[in-house]
Amino acid sequence: MNIFPEGMRNRLRSTFTGQLEGSPEWVLKLEDGDDAGYFSPGSATWAVHGQTATIVAGVRALLMQAMHAGAMAGVHDHSRYKEDPLGRLAGTIRWIFTVTYADTATAVATSNWVLKLHERVTGSYLDAQGISHDYAANDPELLSWVHLAFTDSFLATAKLWSEPIPGGPDAYVREWAKAGELMGVPNPPRSEAELARQLQAFLDSGTLVRNDRVDEAVKFIGNPPLSRAMMPAYHVLFAGAVSSIPEEYRRMLGLEVAHLGPVRLPVVGATRLVLKLVGAMLGHEAPSESSARRRLIRLGLLSPDQTVAAGRGAA
Repeated sequence: MNIFPEGMRNRLRSTFTGQLEGSPEWVLKLEDGDDAGYFSPGSATWAVHGQTATIVAGVRALLMQAMHAGAMAGVHDHSRYKEDPLGRLAGTIRWIFTVTYADTATAVATSNWVLKLHERVTGSYLDAQGISHDYAANDPELLSWVHLAFTDSFLATAKLWSEPIPGGPDAYVREWAKAGELMGVPNPPRSEAELARQLQAFLDSGTLVRNDRVDEAVKFIGNPPLSRAMMPAYHVLFAGAVSSIPEEYRRMLGLEVAHLGPVRLPVVGATRLVLKLVGAMLGHEAPSESSARRRLIRLGLLSPDQTVAAGRGAA
């Protein structure tokens, strides 16, 4: 039984899917397909992506991505994130959850669709030394940085606010490397240690910068145009995302862990409470996972008593 009004629940879910009532068509179509897909119940990927901590992970990933001047230029020049931030969020969630829960053909087709959209995202940017570079969204370097930012963010927030990961952090990084491969990422990391090394390589190379575009994006991510009722909870989740970012990246983003004078505020605990509230509002059924389970049951790969999803994902 969900004690929260249906309208409140729908408004919260629409923030992530862009649809006020019911599940989007792409969620319902996860029930279709002829195989299990790349991941399955009990996998590290299902465990990480089926929890409400993914909400904080999404915020953290956007902050991390902003530090690459080429990635930020693509967003600045081609994205309508200011006019339609929830539409961009819904599109990203669609790709993540499709790759996570769909059959392999759909996961491949959706990834190719995203790559096709990226073909028109080109332009130029200035690096930290003021040198101009051309960029394309499908450049291996940009694809690598985006994959690292996503993987690191989902892993970091899962370690703080989710249940233990089956197989541990290495299992999640290794499994989610498949998503990187689908997007053309060269040599995606396959362990937590390799993930850390690749992130450090970007930091050491001087590729990551802080400029006016980064400051503008950070300000927007910290105060997006959500409903007034949602903003107090969002500010807690934003503070949680910031607290989970290593100090060297926080400094580059111009962010600090929330504090009152010299005392840091207990944002990790506060974030945990807000995520529990979000989970209670969304209910026990994660629509994407439920659709995937019905496909697996139809294919005889899962028993019928496992139709209800255990997670509380956003979609």
